[in-house]
Amino acid sequence: MNVLIAGAGLIGSSIAWRLTQAGARVTLCDSGKLGGETSSAGAGMLSPGGEFDKPSVRIDLAVEGMGMYPAFVEELARESGMPVDFQICGCHHFAEPENARRRAEFQASKGIRVDVTDRGLFYPGDAFVDPTDLLRALRRVCGAELRENVAMREIEAEEHDAVVIAAGAWSSQIRVTNRGRPVELPTVKPIKGHLIGFEMEPGSLGPMLRRGHAYVLQRSSGFTVAGSTEEDAGFDRSVNAEVCGDIHRRVAQLFPALERVEPCRSWIGFRPFSENGPHIGRVEGTNVWLAYGHFRNGILLAPLTSSRLARAMASGTAH
Repeated sequence: MNVLIAGAGLIGSSIAWRLTQAGARVTLCDSGKLGGETSSAGAGMLSPGGEFDKPSVRIDLAVEGMGMYPAFVEELARESGMPVDFQICGCHHFAEPENARRRAEFQASKGIRVDVTDRGLFYPGDAFVDPTDLLRALRRVCGAELRENVAMREIEAEEHDAVVIAAGAWSSQIRVTNRGRPVELPTVKPIKGHLIGFEMEPGSLGPMLRRGHAYVLQRSSGFTVAGSTEEDAGFDRSVNAEVCGDIHRRVAQLFPALERVEPCRSWIGFRPFSENGPHIGRVEGTNVWLAYGHFRNGILLAPLTSSRLARAMASGTAH
């Protein structure tokens, strides 16, 4: 099977890895560098309980994806021979008592490990991963013909056995045809998020901390990531110092040691939001497959998306 994948972020490169493991010939294209956009911008927080407090397909996918993560990282590190910074460290989620109890009851019914505490909630199974480690390892093992700095503006699907659209927030900008007829792709748009980083002593934080969308996590090196915002601002790449200052103030309330430290880095990323996303499966009647619209959970859902899509493509089923 000859497969073209448009988008070499974490999702696209994970799919390439799974497909080449199954014997497919894969061409992996990106308008920039592998993982150069949203994937490398992400903090790497793996926290289904922090994201979802009501029934949806997203929470079901997140719980399943979280369960797949340890084995995914272990396999990737083993095959690539490269270390991946992944830790199950837990997360304190600050919340009012009534809201905490209600949230815990629902999430426990969905299989999320959660404890009610005097500060809100504690998720012992929450973890973080360094997305740059994942991307370095995937570059080594994905087995695809990698074409970087190649913008895929138009694709005729009939020229390939299968086409995968995994270009994140840019996915619906690609014009895809099947035998000359346009293939309608679900609309996706970028939601900009600011993040800031601090050089800290390794082990100084402990479990991740979160209140609402404000969070702080610390990687094994001591690099501490705090975020984040949700801004419907198109593809605006500017970094706003006032927004970063507000993030700093909010996370310092969670982790007071940050009051005395200035950020060493600030950056933005574009989360791919789609109204009915994430889109994981085949466009009916075509050989075009979708793997985008994961919004805040692209890193978390990479193992699930790649495994599910590769199995479906091998069997010819829709999902």
